[in-house]
Amino acid sequence: MNIETIAIQAGRILDDTTGAVMPPIHLSSTFVRDNQQGLVYSRMGNPNRNALEDCLTALEGGVEAVTFASGMAAVAAVFQSLGQGDHVLLADDTYFGVRELVNGILTRWGLEHSLVDMTDLAAVKAAIQPNTRLVWIETPSNPMLKISDIAAIADITHESGALLGVDGTWATPMLQPALALGADVVVHSTTKYLGGHSDLTGGVVVFKEQGDLLEKVRFVQGNAGGVPSGFDSWLLLRGIRTLPYRMRGHCANAKQVAHFLADHPKVHTVYYPGLEDHPNHDVAKRQMSDFGGMLSIQVIGGAESAEKVAASTKIFWRATSLGGVESLIEHRAPVEDENTKTPWDLLRISVGLEHPDDLIADLAQALSKI
Repeated sequence: MNIETIAIQAGRILDDTTGAVMPPIHLSSTFVRDNQQGLVYSRMGNPNRNALEDCLTALEGGVEAVTFASGMAAVAAVFQSLGQGDHVLLADDTYFGVRELVNGILTRWGLEHSLVDMTDLAAVKAAIQPNTRLVWIETPSNPMLKISDIAAIADITHESGALLGVDGTWATPMLQPALALGADVVVHSTTKYLGGHSDLTGGVVVFKEQGDLLEKVRFVQGNAGGVPSGFDSWLLLRGIRTLPYRMRGHCANAKQVAHFLADHPKVHTVYYPGLEDHPNHDVAKRQMSDFGGMLSIQVIGGAESAEKVAASTKIFWRATSLGGVESLIEHRAPVEDENTKTPWDLLRISVGLEHPDDLIADLAQALSKI
């Protein structure tokens, strides 16, 4: 079945009482015992959440999905499922929030980690330790848009006996079938493209196979309690129905914007895997069906210029997050901290679904300010 059909059909619930095509929102916190779905309490299960998990499982071609109230809660649940003294291998440009989670919380609980350039396969192989239980990659990466070779890293990871986790938020299941490429688990911040309308927060972990890690992540979901509400689950399921068509628009617009910026005299670097001069273009072309709606640029004049451009756009709103129908721009480094590896002249751009000519004109006038 094609992904357009899966996005619309998977997780559908027919309301037998009314015959409603759209499912009702179940806001109840508790349920009468011995009901047909076996529901007890909304922290442990909710009809909207259950339908959402069925849909996300089908989208990724996995065996089970476990949803959370945010993307970071989903990542944390995977890491919390590891044991004291276990080692996680992370990309050297792992998302800032994940680095904060590991350094600020999980290392105090005895989880070990190290960083490596995931685009260097020899370095990845050399960095795996006897106690490595999980290799964690993010592709495309945030905000540098590095592309990691999922299939090649999966081979290295499995040879060592570890599991491979992929954060595929920027690619979505529409563009990058992470589990089919060799990942054992794939994580998405469903806040972003899967929701697609900047009106919810959420996260999901989808598993390729049943097993110990799945059981532990499900345990964290129910007992740590970072679960999505019935309403957010309903909103997310609604958003997923248009995902394939939205992603085509995001990709088409981003491609035009990237080519414009690549030729602009005020921009000295464009990070977009769809450009042929991107260092990982060939890998992206092999494992992605298209190149996504995200790009980053570095502008001449340093941090001051980046700040001025971000403050001068009129269609691109200056805001955190990404993946909604509206275009956003962010001077990224100040959002992180003084130890960030993000260049201070870098702008992260989420290309929305407005007309590409208008987006290009807006960036042109903003860049003219520097």
